[in-house]
Amino acid sequence: MIQISPDQLQAWFASQENAAQAMVLDVRETHEFATASPKPTAAYELVQMPMAGIPARLDELDKSRPIACLCHHGARSYQVAMFLENMGYGCVANISGGIDAWSQQIDPSVPRY
Repeated sequence: MIQISPDQLQAWFASQENAAQAMVLDVRETHEFATASPKPTAAYELVQMPMAGIPARLDELDKSRPIACLCHHGARSYQVAMFLENMGYGCVANISGGIDAWSQQIDPSVPRY
């Protein structure tokens, strides 16, 4: 499974076959997402789906899309990315450092918690 830092996200998406369908899958809890989240862009769709609910909602995720998983520091998103790979998703990455690193590398207006 691929590990990318937040500042490598755009380049990773651009290198994928279906880059126009890129998704950042935020696997944090709803209250965490409300506290700090990436700003939506035209480069990817931002989807919030708490980690515990992913097995039940797996059919909502298209296997052909590039998916970069995001959490607070990268541990939960790593587990989700591994799960997705094991379920046959071929284009998955973990955003190492999570939203905390995102705030430091991409957008300092995103609160750190």
